[in-house]
Amino acid sequence: MSLQVENLEKNMAKLTVEVPAEKFEEAIKTAYNKNKNRFAIPGFRKGKAPLNMIEKMYGVQVFYEEAANIVLDETYPEAAAESKLEIVSRPEIDLVQIEKGKDFIYTATVAVKPEVTLGEYKGVEVEKVSAEVTDEDVEKELKRVQEQNSRLLTVEDRPVADGDQTVIDFEGFVDGKTFEGGKGENYPLTIGSHSFIDTFEEQLIGKNIGEECEVNVTFPTEYHAKELAGKPAMFKVTVKEIKVKELPELNDEFAGEVSEFDTLDEYKADLKAKLAESKEKAANTENENRVVAKVVENATMEIPEPMIESQVQNMINDYARRMQSQGLSMDQYMKFTGMTLKDLQDQTKPQAETRIRTRLTLEAVVKAENIQVTDEEVEKELQEMADAYKMELEKVKSFMGENELAQIKEDLAVQKAVDLLVKEAKLA
Repeated sequence: MSLQVENLEKNMAKLTVEVPAEKFEEAIKTAYNKNKNRFAIPGFRKGKAPLNMIEKMYGVQVFYEEAANIVLDETYPEAAAESKLEIVSRPEIDLVQIEKGKDFIYTATVAVKPEVTLGEYKGVEVEKVSAEVTDEDVEKELKRVQEQNSRLLTVEDRPVADGDQTVIDFEGFVDGKTFEGGKGENYPLTIGSHSFIDTFEEQLIGKNIGEECEVNVTFPTEYHAKELAGKPAMFKVTVKEIKVKELPELNDEFAGEVSEFDTLDEYKADLKAKLAESKEKAANTENENRVVAKVVENATMEIPEPMIESQVQNMINDYARRMQSQGLSMDQYMKFTGMTLKDLQDQTKPQAETRIRTRLTLEAVVKAENIQVTDEEVEKELQEMADAYKMELEKVKSFMGENELAQIKEDLAVQKAVDLLVKEAKLA
C-alpha cells in the first residue's frame, strides 16, 4: 500500500491510497466465497459455481462493491494512522481506479484538527454571579413546599375561577370539521396554566359544572400541526369537575410535619442554609462557564465543516438514545414536533460548533501550560466511577481499553485547564 497526503484549504486533507492489485483480487475472492450460494448457474449445484463462471454470467463487476468495501475497511485505518494527521471527521471516499488486474486506488477527503491560536486566557475579566440568598428566595422555597403539601377540595357551589383545577370534556372543530387530537374526555386542566391554546382557559371562567359552552380560539401560526397553524377553531366544552387547592397554614405545626424541626423559624433557617449551598454550587458553575466562554471568545481557529457535521450527528444520536430509553423513537419525535431531520440538524449546529470551539481551546490551554495528569489521578477517577456504578474497581478497569484510558486522561487534563482559568480569572 502506498499513500500520498495533500493538505487542502480550511483544515481539510486528501489521502490518496494505492492498494496492490493482488489485495483487491483477494477481496474479490472473499466476496465470492461469502456470496456464492446466492447464484444459480446452469450445470452447477447452488454455491458450487466457480468465480469465473459467475463473472461471465453476471459481469466482471459483480463482486466489485463488496470487494471495495473490504479493501477500504482494511486499508483506510492503516492509511489514516500512517498519515500522522489528527483526523476529526468521517472520510469522504472517492474511488479513482477499480479494475481487475490493476491496483485499487481511492481518495479519502478528511477534516483535520485545526490549530488554535490562544488570545488572552489568564486573568480574563468576567462579571461574578451572586450566590446571595434573599428572604424572597426563602419565601419562594417555602411556598413551593406549601404547594407540595396542599390538598384538593371539590367545589360544587360556584362557577370556575382562575387557578381552579377542572376536569373537562371537549371537542374541537376547524372549518366545521373535527380534527385529529381535538377531542378529549375527563381531561384535567388547571385554569391559568396556559397549557391550552390562546384564551381557551380564560373563557371557562364563570362556567358552571355540567354547563356546555363554546370556546373560540386561534391556533398559533407556528403550531406543530401545519394543517391547523393559524386557523380559527371552535371547541364545545363541558365542565365536569371543579377543585380548588387548599394550602396548609405556615406555622410551627406545618414545620413539624414537613421537616425534623419544631418551629417555623428553625425550618426557614435550614431552608436558607440549603439554598445557600445550592446557590453557591450554581454560581460556581456559571462563573466557570463565563470564564471559559471568554477564553474561547479570545481564541481563533478555523473549524472545518465536516467536523461540525460529525459533532451534530453525534449529538443527534445521543439524543435519540436518550429518547429511546424513555420509549420514544426519533420518528415519533419528528412527527410530534413537526420537525424534519434537516430542522434538527440546523437547530443543533450552533451548539455543536460551540462545543468544538470550547474543547479545542481548552486542549490548547493544556498544551500551552503543559498540564499533566498522573496515574494516581486516573486511578482516583476510576475509583469514583466504580463507586458511582457500585462496582469493584478491577471490574471497571477490565472494561477500559487504551483508548478509553487515554480519553479519561485527556478529560482530566481539560478539567485542570478549566480550574486554572477560573483561579486566574478576575471575577468582578
